[in-house]
Amino acid sequence: MRDFYQNGPELSNTFTSDNYLKSFFEKNVPKDYHKTIFEHLTHVGHLASSTWLDWAADAESHPPKHVPYSPWGKRIDLIETSEGWKNLEKAAATEGIVATAFERKQKEFSRYYQMALLYLYSPSSAFYSCPLAMTDGAARALEIYGEPDLKAHAFKNLISRDPKTFWTSGQWMTERTGGSDVSMTSTVATKSDAKHYTLSGTKWFTSATTSQMTLTLARPEGAAEGNKGLSLFYLELRDQKNQLNNIEVHRLKDKLGTKALPTAELTLHNTPARLIGAEGDGVKKIASVLNITRVYNSICALGHSRRALDLAWDYAKKRKAFGANIIDHPLHKLTLQRLEDDFKKCFDLTFFVVGLLGKEECGAATELDKKLLRALTPILKLYTAKKSIVISSEVLESFGGAGYIEDTGLPRLLRDAQVFAIWEGTTNVLAMDFLRVCEKEDGVAALGEFLKKKGSTKIGLLMDPKWKDTANARDLVFLVAELVAEVL
Repeated sequence: MRDFYQNGPELSNTFTSDNYLKSFFEKNVPKDYHKTIFEHLTHVGHLASSTWLDWAADAESHPPKHVPYSPWGKRIDLIETSEGWKNLEKAAATEGIVATAFERKQKEFSRYYQMALLYLYSPSSAFYSCPLAMTDGAARALEIYGEPDLKAHAFKNLISRDPKTFWTSGQWMTERTGGSDVSMTSTVATKSDAKHYTLSGTKWFTSATTSQMTLTLARPEGAAEGNKGLSLFYLELRDQKNQLNNIEVHRLKDKLGTKALPTAELTLHNTPARLIGAEGDGVKKIASVLNITRVYNSICALGHSRRALDLAWDYAKKRKAFGANIIDHPLHKLTLQRLEDDFKKCFDLTFFVVGLLGKEECGAATELDKKLLRALTPILKLYTAKKSIVISSEVLESFGGAGYIEDTGLPRLLRDAQVFAIWEGTTNVLAMDFLRVCEKEDGVAALGEFLKKKGSTKIGLLMDPKWKDTANARDLVFLVAELVAEVL
């Protein structure tokens, strides 16, 4: 008997092979924009299936390292990252994965274009998409609330296409006291002058700790407890001598997945910071960041699902079992097709919300659009995250034992997918956020109006008295996701 060696799954150009994405752009983006967008997405799809994969593999193989001291004992808190990670940062700048949204050359359709770039980039980026999410969110916050000098300096760098001037941003919210409950934030802001403060406190999770700047919440001395007393601050991580601005890095987190992404626990020791806007309303201001990062999370979960399915379909066409390629076994094909159906619902819902975001940013949104954006953003994030975990798990199973072997790279699909349900609010936190939208902004009425316009006959399901019980919030948000996806 001859030795047999199974060929593993392979990727082709991830844009030209994605008929669902191409069809969406053909139907929903004006034809005048097609040539520019399609040529660029084809270019990015090639990189995502070739060069970027090599860089991502390097970043995963050489995870970040925390160097607390110099050889002579000086505290330096250096975080070393791989060449692959640095190259992925340069690629993000060059391809305009943040910039495209703010240049708005395609008007309200610019967000479609930008999020398609992210969708292709993310699964080949070793999660460099995480710093980009916070960068985009910070850019939007500074665009709305920043003073002219911040817009000319920080904002300009955040949306740069030049790797030499491109900045990324952190988003430092999580503390030991509260986690998702930012009302318990204990970081204290001491006033220096009208706009400048020093911050003191510990941040339990800080992603993108190698960024040039961050936005963070802190409580000015004497401010009220709870959300009302919090303010939003801008700070730069390093001074003019490239030394950390009174920031002590305790350690890098040892995580289940996202191994290439530096996530740190750190303390601010009278770190200089600048107030964004007036004191107070920090949570309201940070909402502009969270809206962006939650949409990013959804796009990245969607891209992750697409990557897993691409690998599964390719493998099914070359792996033989029981006398035929496994794609030719009806049960296996049906299993993958059902996963595709889930993916398509996620895609439709995600890009619908992306469209609402683009309209809002360009002043083209109706009042209904704005209410739908606010109501659907938390639902979109939790729904796509959960579906990505299910799809990733099923895809691993479709490879049999090979899906459980680390050096195939396949187990990382499942480990990494789990983070989508945790970042930017867990499922229950987001379900409760949706209930607050319903209470404050009549989100259910907006959804009912939208579903009625789309001809849904299931609007009555939203009126069941059981939804008044918060214990049913999780069931409600999944119902809303399914009802909206059904009419898109």
